Amino acid sequence: MRKGVLLFLFITLLGSIPSVKAQTEPEDIALAADEYQDSFYESLKQKGIENYDKAIVSLEKCIKLKPNDAVAYFELGKNYLALKEYRNAQDFFEKATQIDPKNKWFWLGIYDVSYETKNYPLAIETIQKIIVFDEEYKDDLISLYMITNQYDKALVAINEMNDKFGKSSDREIYKNQILSQGKYQNAEIGNLIDQIKKNPKEESNYVNLIFLYSKADETDKALEVAKQLAKEIPNSEWGQVSLFKGYLDANQADKAIKSMNVILSSSKIDSKIKHRTLNEFLIYVNKNPQYAPDLEKAISYFDNDKQVDVAKEIGKFYHSKNQFENAIKYYEKDLKANSDTDRETNLLLLEAYKQAKQFEPMTKRAMNMIEVYPSQPQFYYYAGLGNNQLQQFKNAKTVLEMGLDYVVDDTKLEANFNIQLSEAYNGLGDAKKKEEYFLKANELLKKKK
Repeated sequence: MRKGVLLFLFITLLGSIPSVKAQTEPEDIALAADEYQDSFYESLKQKGIENYDKAIVSLEKCIKLKPNDAVAYFELGKNYLALKEYRNAQDFFEKATQIDPKNKWFWLGIYDVSYETKNYPLAIETIQKIIVFDEEYKDDLISLYMITNQYDKALVAINEMNDKFGKSSDREIYKNQILSQGKYQNAEIGNLIDQIKKNPKEESNYVNLIFLYSKADETDKALEVAKQLAKEIPNSEWGQVSLFKGYLDANQADKAIKSMNVILSSSKIDSKIKHRTLNEFLIYVNKNPQYAPDLEKAISYFDNDKQVDVAKEIGKFYHSKNQFENAIKYYEKDLKANSDTDRETNLLLLEAYKQAKQFEPMTKRAMNMIEVYPSQPQFYYYAGLGNNQLQQFKNAKTVLEMGLDYVVDDTKLEANFNIQLSEAYNGLGDAKKKEEYFLKANELLKKKK
């Protein structure tokens, strides 16, 4: 309650009566009897040195002399508040408001009491009366709504204050807290759409709306807003999102790449939009491989992305297209940038090596991974397969027999082990063992069917 605290300090430090009286009392107060003035000034002096009890005695004399003096009642309230005698403080503040209901400082006395006693319903009721005199106190009302979990009312008040006085850091913190709960996002979406209609040149409203749509996985709507933003504010970084899509659809690659680099380097643009931008460019490069170097540069923007392993995802994309050379390049890039021993990426890479018939690097990596994951049979399989292809049949036999012990409830993998063992024994010239493992593999494959 920033204003409540500042108010208390302001009135406490007020050194002379005329500034208070000027707001609340008619001119004849200046002509009051010397006895009244002496008692009032004595109360201020005693309050200034924190002798609140003596200040109260002096003010009671003032009340006897002028029973309808609102300022004296107000001063009594302040002294009782300093003594933490909240009931008395509230009574005297209320008496002051009854005499002069148009003086906001008197109401703020009640507000200070209600806030210190955590009587938030009374605080809300009181601050609503103060807002009539000074609308900026609606920020205190917003804080009270947040304390009492009245987020719908807080959101309305925040938007009203932003519209009238501009945004503030406190209100933005409150707003983000409210919008973290999904049920309030629709109301805010409606508000932002209205704000854009009122002021189409205010970029922040577009950005906030794009963020909400993106958070709700309504990316198409987010892109529509970005398109509208690009039309109204062509220099906006967010506007490049729409321009990128348009350039790509028009096959204007150079312009699309320029917009993409602005998007990916921006600290303002949401990561989901960045990932979608990269994915669209990846699809484009798949059909136009001459722009692969630009894709490499684009990926570098995601080197510190902890949410998505972008290089791995691109590797998977090429893998699904049976473009194994490209898949290998991106799997290797991911392993170099992140953990070289990531299990999933290594298995994907080994399969891509196999499909690309790159048996030497496949064998070397598989053997290294066996040291890291000694109970993972897949790595033994790829090591055995690679050694067979390199005609290192003795090595293949040894590693395959070791790995077979770790195969559990995986009929297809067990069959593949037996096929490779059959190949190894064939290379070693043991026809009997070759046939034995071949028959085992055949039986397993029949079970699989």
